[in-house]
Amino acid sequence: MTAAGTVAAPARGHGASRPFALLLLIGGAIGIFASAVLTLDKIRLLEDPSYVPNCNINPIISCGSIMRSDQAEAFGFPNSLLGLVGFAVVIAIGAGLLAGATYRRWFWLGLQAGTVFGIGFVTWLMYQALYRIGALCPYCMVVWATMIPLFWYTTLHNLRTGVIPTPRALRPVVREAARYHWVVPALWYAVIVLLVLDRFWYYWRTLV
Repeated sequence: MTAAGTVAAPARGHGASRPFALLLLIGGAIGIFASAVLTLDKIRLLEDPSYVPNCNINPIISCGSIMRSDQAEAFGFPNSLLGLVGFAVVIAIGAGLLAGATYRRWFWLGLQAGTVFGIGFVTWLMYQALYRIGALCPYCMVVWATMIPLFWYTTLHNLRTGVIPTPRALRPVVREAARYHWVVPALWYAVIVLLVLDRFWYYWRTLV
């Protein structure tokens, strides 16, 4: 504990719980699978502009509409390439933790920065898909769903271990957040479902 009443950052490297390590490993594997499928479909689309991805299901659930948009190449190359690299790193970290590896504070802060960028980027892509492009890509949505727990549980881990110093007044909040850790992801998913239902309700109601 520091004089200011915050939880001090760990001086030495530390590992993580087995469930968190498994989350990184499994979440990274799911994310890299979705990114690989998107990358392959993007290559096929570049080779043949008339190519129709197998996830083009209806006017709303349409990967092709997303892949042909400017937002699909936010940095001048397919966004899925970021997923291939980023999720590969997450898999490596999870595997290392399961093998007993420990990482220093700067490493954990790097993972935190990566998940903050990831959740921020997919939130922007989510907004673009819903309100600018007007279509949904199932594999993109898998990436959205994967990034939420990766960001949340990485943040929770870093707060609990002192990687992110926590003021004394906020320590009870962190304890309760850890105790009811499932609430934030559940609410997050619920909000996304409601936004999707609301945005495309004009189409969904034709199916019932």
